[in-house]
Amino acid sequence: MTACLSPNGLNSYAEQAPVTRLLVGTAHGVSLLERLGQSAPWRHVSTGLEDQHISSLLLEPRRGGVFAGVHDGGLFFSGDGGSAWQARDHGISVHHVFSLGCTLDGRQPVLYAGTEPAHLFRSWDYGLTWRELPALRDVPDTDKWTFPAPPHQGHVKTIVVDRRDPSLIYAGVEQGAVLRSTDGGRSWAELATYYKAGDPVYKDTHQMLLRPSNQDDIYLTGGMGVYHSPDAGNTWEHLTDHSFRISYPDQFQFSPLDDRTVFLAGAAHGPGAWRQTHMADATIMRSRDGGHTWEPAGNGLPSPMRANIEAMACVGWPGGYALFAGNTDGDVFTSEDGGDSWTLAASGLAPISKGGHFQPLQAAAA
Repeated sequence: MTACLSPNGLNSYAEQAPVTRLLVGTAHGVSLLERLGQSAPWRHVSTGLEDQHISSLLLEPRRGGVFAGVHDGGLFFSGDGGSAWQARDHGISVHHVFSLGCTLDGRQPVLYAGTEPAHLFRSWDYGLTWRELPALRDVPDTDKWTFPAPPHQGHVKTIVVDRRDPSLIYAGVEQGAVLRSTDGGRSWAELATYYKAGDPVYKDTHQMLLRPSNQDDIYLTGGMGVYHSPDAGNTWEHLTDHSFRISYPDQFQFSPLDDRTVFLAGAAHGPGAWRQTHMADATIMRSRDGGHTWEPAGNGLPSPMRANIEAMACVGWPGGYALFAGNTDGDVFTSEDGGDSWTLAASGLAPISKGGHFQPLQAAAA
C-alpha cells in the first residue's frame, strides 16, 4: 500500500490495509520510505528525481500512477510506484508545476495541474497531453495576484473537485483568490466574502478541503487563519486568527473515522518573522467539533520545532488511519493513534518545503 506526502499535492488516501510505502516530495527529489509491516520501523530506501525540487505529488487512486510537479521543472510521471520517472507535461506552457489534483468523470481519471504564475491545466489522457483552462484568468483583479517572495508571482496553491460533480472545481491562488467553477472550468467566479479590507494579508489562500460527508462544507487555511463555509463558499466564518497557537496554518486533514475531527499544522508566526528568528515554532492541533474548539496534538514532536510543517497526509483503512507530517528540516513524523502521539519515521531527508520556505529556517543551523 502506497501513499504520498508533499506540500501541494494529493495527501488523502483510502486503502484496504495500513500503508507500507510512502513517497515524500522534497527539495531534492522524491524519497521512498518503506516498512515491512504496520509495527516495523520505516526506512529510507531510495530517492528519484534527485535534481528536482518537488512541489507536489499525486498518486492517482484508480490506475495507480504517480505524478510529480516540479519547481521550475515541469511534470513527471512514474508508472512503477516511483522507481522510474519520465516527463509528462506536453501542453503545460508554464514550467513551474506547483499543485496537482484529480477526479473521476464516470470511470475516467481527470488530472489538474496548477502553476506559478497562476494558470490551470487539465488532462483527460493520464497526463500525455494537457490543455489550459484559460478562463481562470478572466476573473477581476488578476493584476493583484502576487506572492511576497521573488519572483512575486501568484500561484495555484490548491485544487479540489466536488466528488459528486466533476464539473464543480475550486482553485486557490496564493495570494489573490478563491475561485469556483460550476461548468468544468469554462468560467470562474471569485468567492471573496472571507476577505476583509482591513486584513493585513491580502487573500492569502493555502489549502481548501471539502468535508467528505458533505461536499458543500469547505475549509480554507491561509495567512489569516482558518475559515469554514457551510454553503459551498458563498459565506464564511472565521474560525482562527493570529491569536491562535497556529497563526500561520497550512496543512489540514479530516479523520477518516469521523470527519468532525480535523487536524491542522502550521507555524506560530508567518514567514516574515522567520528571517529574524529562524524559528517557525510549528505544531499540530486537533479539533473534535469541526474547528470550533481546539486542543494540542503534537505529543512526540520537537518542542519548540524550529522547522515548519509544510506537508501532512492521511491514509485511512477499515477501522484505522495514519497521519504523516513532513517539515523543512527533512523530518517525517507519523501517528497511528489519531494524533495522540507522534514518532519519527525518517530524518535527514532534503527539506520538505513550499518554495524557499526552508531557507531562513535552516540559517540558524548552518
